[in-house]
Amino acid sequence: MIENNPNMLLLAVFERAALMLMALFFLTRVRPFQHLLRQQDHSPAELAGVSLLFCLFAVFSTYTGIPVDGSLVNVRTIAILAGGILFGPWVGIPAGIVSGLHRYLIDIHGDTSLPCLISSICAGLLATVIHFRAGRKRLWLYGVAAGIACESLTMALILWLTEPAVGQAIVGHIAYPMITGTVCIGLIIKLVQDLDDEKELLAARQAKLALTIANRTLPYFQNVDRDALVEVCTVIRNHIGADAVAITDTRDVQAYVGLGKDYYEPADHSAIGEITRRAVREDQIIIENDLRQYRVADFHSVIIIPLRENGRVTGTLKIFFRKSGGITGSLRELAVGLSQLISTQMEASRIKQLQEMARKAEFAALQSKINPHFLFNALNAISSLIRIRPADARQLIAQLADYLRYNLSLGDTLIDIQEELKQVRDYVAIEQARFGDKLSVVFDVDEVHARVPSLLLQPLVENAILHGIQPRKEPGEVRIAVKKLDDRIRVSVRDTGYGISQEVMDGIAEGKVESRSIGLSNVNERIKLLYGEGLRLARLEPGTEVSFELPLEDAAC
Repeated sequence: MIENNPNMLLLAVFERAALMLMALFFLTRVRPFQHLLRQQDHSPAELAGVSLLFCLFAVFSTYTGIPVDGSLVNVRTIAILAGGILFGPWVGIPAGIVSGLHRYLIDIHGDTSLPCLISSICAGLLATVIHFRAGRKRLWLYGVAAGIACESLTMALILWLTEPAVGQAIVGHIAYPMITGTVCIGLIIKLVQDLDDEKELLAARQAKLALTIANRTLPYFQNVDRDALVEVCTVIRNHIGADAVAITDTRDVQAYVGLGKDYYEPADHSAIGEITRRAVREDQIIIENDLRQYRVADFHSVIIIPLRENGRVTGTLKIFFRKSGGITGSLRELAVGLSQLISTQMEASRIKQLQEMARKAEFAALQSKINPHFLFNALNAISSLIRIRPADARQLIAQLADYLRYNLSLGDTLIDIQEELKQVRDYVAIEQARFGDKLSVVFDVDEVHARVPSLLLQPLVENAILHGIQPRKEPGEVRIAVKKLDDRIRVSVRDTGYGISQEVMDGIAEGKVESRSIGLSNVNERIKLLYGEGLRLARLEPGTEVSFELPLEDAAC
């Protein structure tokens, strides 16, 4: 008879505990329960649902118990302790009270009804203490110890509250299977924890894979074109093991890598298909794990995810597999993450391109304001020589023509600072022909080769001559210096003329352009655009110094 065989009773305990394990295992496959396990804090409704679940487990354990000498061999304590240790007092204590009262009421005059009520409530309380005090890694061990303690308490209460002969007979038959069966508490706790850890490990692997793909694809988003998108698709395909990967816009396939690539070579096969159009139109992720027909290769699974920029769909990411059911839940999450990554990088790339276009446009606009300003002053200098020194005027016209021809051919490209200094020397030659002995210019230049925009130094020299030297009756000097410091290159233009006024200095710092300081203002803005910091202006005794610095990485010495 099973009632008199302790080993058979122990086996029966394990069978009933196994039923609970199976039920919990299937629950861990359900997304809401998975979400519940990962949370640290739970809402009252969630706690009420879990509490009801473990109350049902505990009550069901009583109903499935095996009668032995007026007692029941069951796994009620296992349900109470497992629920309380895993989810806390709002699960353990209600399960202990409800299942204890149920056990007491269904056999209110039984020999073991009161001991079972007391031990069930104690199990709920003990589970609460373990939930808050024990470390996560040893919860299973504390659970087994608590189960042994609670079942031992039950046996002690049976011996204390019943007739000695009756109590000894009951304990003699059920103590071994009931106490030994509590090892199942540890199994249940480990099951739930390991499943949770497995999900965390899978999430960590996906995050690492996504970061790896992001790192490998980032260089290709510096300039987004078809070739770059092909490389992006190649990286994704190699890392996730897909049979094909494609990126489309809202009309055509922009890049395709993998099986069936030859199909997209002809221009008439580049248009996206109906499934892709639906993903774009509905802005929804589409998963097909059992494709009946597909015109490219022999694919049976595909996931199509919309790509978005500025809140609107601009294309899709498509991942193909030849096997049916190839799109798993974890792959779906990874693919969604990759689509967000691609969307963000493409949007950032386009923003960068727009910023670069705007910078070039602003740069060109500033430069175009300087050219007429310089030309006006140069022509004035030439016109003053035409009658009195026509030979010099012809030479200056030739120098001006060469200067303008060279400058106009550069556009907005950067040139070596030595080339810019050559332009400055041409300009100085024109001005010295005009001012004669009144103007002397000194060049103090180190052998450096920084890249700078054209017409950057000339307006500073022009300003020094026209607003510093020209107004004075006595001769003046302009000193142009390009010096290499420890980690930077310093460029300065110094004159011995009238010092710059504080009003002009303030106006340039605030971006207010006056007619007499247009050259300084424009150079200041251009330097800010290129290097982040504008001109430095200083009043000297006598004269003015205008300077700026180039970062070392922008120069090769």
